[in-house]
Amino acid sequence: MKELKNYNEDIDTYMHFCMDSGHIDQKLYTKFDVKRGLRESNGKGVLTGLTEISDVVGFEEKDGERVPVDGRLYFQGYDVKKLCEGFRDGRHGFEETAFLLLFGDLPTEEQLDRFMEILGNLRPLPENFNRDVIMKAPSRNIMNMLQRSVLTLYSYDEDPDDIDIRHVLEQSLSLIARFPVIAAYSYQSFRHKYMDSSLVIHRPKAELSTAENILRLLRPDCKFTELEAKVLDICLVLHAEHGGGNNSTFTDHVITTTGTDTYAAIAGSLGSLKGPRHGGANIKVQKMFADMKQHLSDWENEDSIREYLQKLLDKEGFDHSGLIYGMGHAVYSYSDPRAVILKSYAKALSKENGFYKEFELYERVERIAGELIMENRNRTKPVCANVDFYSGLVYTMLKIPEELFTPMFAIARISGWSAHRIEELVNNGKIIRPAYKYVGTHKEYLPIESREPDYPDYSDF
Repeated sequence: MKELKNYNEDIDTYMHFCMDSGHIDQKLYTKFDVKRGLRESNGKGVLTGLTEISDVVGFEEKDGERVPVDGRLYFQGYDVKKLCEGFRDGRHGFEETAFLLLFGDLPTEEQLDRFMEILGNLRPLPENFNRDVIMKAPSRNIMNMLQRSVLTLYSYDEDPDDIDIRHVLEQSLSLIARFPVIAAYSYQSFRHKYMDSSLVIHRPKAELSTAENILRLLRPDCKFTELEAKVLDICLVLHAEHGGGNNSTFTDHVITTTGTDTYAAIAGSLGSLKGPRHGGANIKVQKMFADMKQHLSDWENEDSIREYLQKLLDKEGFDHSGLIYGMGHAVYSYSDPRAVILKSYAKALSKENGFYKEFELYERVERIAGELIMENRNRTKPVCANVDFYSGLVYTMLKIPEELFTPMFAIARISGWSAHRIEELVNNGKIIRPAYKYVGTHKEYLPIESREPDYPDYSDF
C-alpha cells in the first residue's frame, strides 16, 4: 500500500470532525425522556420482550414500590442454588444445565447420558479446521478467534441459512460442544506465535465433561483434580444464562429477529460479550487486585484497605474511573446468587491450592467496598459483589490464563444464547427496531465549488 504524506494529520483532523459533529447536548436525553441504555430513570430495564428461559430476581413489588431482596436466579423455573446443590456424587452440572435451558426441563439419567454422548460426538472440529483456520492466523484476543471460527463454520454447514428449528438446534448443539475446543486451540496457537511457547494440542475426550475437557485441553500434562473440575463446572453453570436483557443475549435476540443464520447471530453475541463492560469485567477485577497488592504491605490491615478503596472512589487510584470493580449490579442489591455460590467454591479451592490468604483479602474488600460505596454515594440500598468479583480469582486458582477469562464466559453462555435464539424463532417475533430521535439541523445543499472547510475548534477536545 502506498504511504500517504501527512496521513496521521489527516486522521487527527477527521477525528475532530467526528467528535464535533457527533456531540449531542446531554440535556436533550432528559428533555425527550430517552431511555438511555434501555433503562428507566429508576434503573429498571425497559421491558422489550418475554421469556420463559430464566428469571433474574433482585426486587419484589410491595405496595406499588420496588423493594430489594436477596438475589435469586431461575433457569426454566428452577432455582440455580438448588440446581447446584443437586449436582452430587461426582456428577457435573453444565451439560444438565444446557439440556434444561434448551428443552425446558431437567433430564432423566438416560436423557442426560444420551445428551452428553451427543455433545462428545460433536466436540471434534472439522478436518484440518485447527490448521487452516485457527493456526493460520492466530490472534492476541481469543474472543476474536471465537468470532472468526464461528463465522467460518458457516462454510462447513451444508445448509447454513436454514432457520428451521430442527436445523438451528443441530447448529446450537454443535457450537455448545465445540466452543471449548476452539477456545483452547486458539489459546495454544496464540502462545505458540506470540509467546514463543511449544505448541500443545490435545484431542478432547468424548467421555469427559465440558469442564474436564477444558482443563485437559489447556494443561500440558492433561492432569487436574476432582475439585478443580467441579469448581470450573460450577462456573460454567453460573455463567450459562442470565435473562434476556443482558447485552449479549439481547444482541442475540436483535440479530435473530432479522431472520439471519445462527453463525451470524452467535458471532454478534460474541462481539457484545467481548466488551470490558460485559464479559471482560472479571479481568478488570483481577487487574484492580494486582494493583491493590502493590500498594498494600499488610493484607489484613483493614484501615489500609479502606484507604486504598476510598482512593478508587475518589478517582485517585488504579484506572481513575471511580469504580470498585466487581461491586454492584443492575438488578441485584442485597446479593448476587451467582457470587454467593461461587464464593463458597472459591473458598474450598483456595484452601486446596494455597490461595487462602488471597481469598481472605477478597472477603475483606467485598465487605469494606460495600460499606464505602453506600457512604460515598449516599445510597440507602446495599451494594453487593457480583459474579465477576470471584470468578477471576477462581480462574487464576485453576491456572486458566487471563486471555481465556472472557472466552470461559462465552463457553458457558453459548447454551443460553442458543436457547434464546430458538425461543425467538419459535415465537416468530417482529424485527427489533427501536427509535432514535433526530436532534440535528437540516441544511441547504451547496455545490462543491461553494463549500469552505469548517474546522472545529480543537481546544474543545
